[in-house]
Amino acid sequence: MRKVLVALLLMLGIHAMADDINLWQKSTLNAIVQRGELRVGLDPGYMPFEMKDKKGKLIGFDIDIARAMAKGMGVKLVIVPTAWDGIIAGLLAGKYDIIIAGMTITQKRNLQVSFATPYISVGQTLLAQKKFANKTWRDLDKPQYTIVTKIGTTGEIVAKKMFKHAKVRTFDSQSDAAQEVINGKADAFIYDKPANAIFYATKGKGKIVHLDHDLTYEPLGFAIKQGDPDFINWLDNFLNQIKNDGLYQKMYNKWFNDSAWQKRVL
Repeated sequence: MRKVLVALLLMLGIHAMADDINLWQKSTLNAIVQRGELRVGLDPGYMPFEMKDKKGKLIGFDIDIARAMAKGMGVKLVIVPTAWDGIIAGLLAGKYDIIIAGMTITQKRNLQVSFATPYISVGQTLLAQKKFANKTWRDLDKPQYTIVTKIGTTGEIVAKKMFKHAKVRTFDSQSDAAQEVINGKADAFIYDKPANAIFYATKGKGKIVHLDHDLTYEPLGFAIKQGDPDFINWLDNFLNQIKNDGLYQKMYNKWFNDSAWQKRVL
């Protein structure tokens, strides 16, 4: 009986080991290493996360993180610009290995993709007509007012959830939506706080107001295909490393605490 039990345990151990090997062979991380390329999907135009400078070069906080990630893997970085409304579909179709694009972690998105530990948190704020200075979002939730945002973003989700009475319109880009407020065609624009602060400082000061009280708590994360624990483990360890060796803070300061980069874009 003892010999049968030992044989059974050995068989189970071998089977588990084989499962582990198969899991690694199917891992996106393994494919990246074998290919020698890390393909990153993102939507240029989300300052200061990813954008094009005056020469057409992609720059930003997410670009720097992706570059450090590729270096840590010992592979080449390949950026795959993608429209936001199809960015998850592109990942699932295998067009790129990971989404690093300021994507908010939501329960709905988590049903389609897996997220690593959040790498930064942001909140939604409002850019509004000057008459709404010192007001709150509730003052804007009336039928005569129009709220605009970018399609497919957390801003759209929050706008439709919070503004039950105001009209909500969406645009393909955040700059077009925000411009509607400056042009007087909309009353407020809801979007991520960092992007709103930059737009206000560069294009909106004196024309609109920034109601900068956070309306939401939004952790942003790297998105990958589901069922890949090895890749998630690597990403979590990568993030822990750069947050404790000073590299993350250096990149954060460059894009969020220093305005020098704006000369390359604006």
